[in-house]
Amino acid sequence: MRTPLASILGPVGLAALLLAGGCAARHDNGHAGQHPAPASTQGSTQTYAQPSPQADSQTVSSVQLVRSERSWDGALLPAYPQGQPQVTILRITIPAGARLPMHHHPVINAGVLTRGQLVVTTADGKELRLAAGDPIVEVVNTPHQGFNPGDEPAEIIVFYAGQDGAPLAVKQGQ
Repeated sequence: MRTPLASILGPVGLAALLLAGGCAARHDNGHAGQHPAPASTQGSTQTYAQPSPQADSQTVSSVQLVRSERSWDGALLPAYPQGQPQVTILRITIPAGARLPMHHHPVINAGVLTRGQLVVTTADGKELRLAAGDPIVEVVNTPHQGFNPGDEPAEIIVFYAGQDGAPLAVKQGQ
């Protein structure tokens, strides 16, 4: 007898799986493969939008949006911090035409743009353009800013793998 998935995952796990499936369904927007290649892929795994095998209408399916040891600019991700881990998930809404201030993240984070457009630019000029459904493995300890060039709000859900008491973002100059 098969155990129902909801019993195995619990309500939070099932919600995360459904969110991933919903984001994956949005991902097929013609932007797959437009992610910049990392500076070096030797010894790393960089995967975007991989469908699960044997999916049908009666089977729960998942799509791996990204799996990588590198941020979007090709830099290796740092080791996880020591201390008490703390996971934070934020839904961030950026108004049309808004530009975020230059900042950096001291913790590993990744997200999925669920609505709109977003352009992320590092202080040294590297740029990543995202459309709804696109994943991002964010740069760590690298100054950057985001800009919404669209005419609608951009919404991104970001997962931070941090440490208790550590900031998620630090504005440049602070």
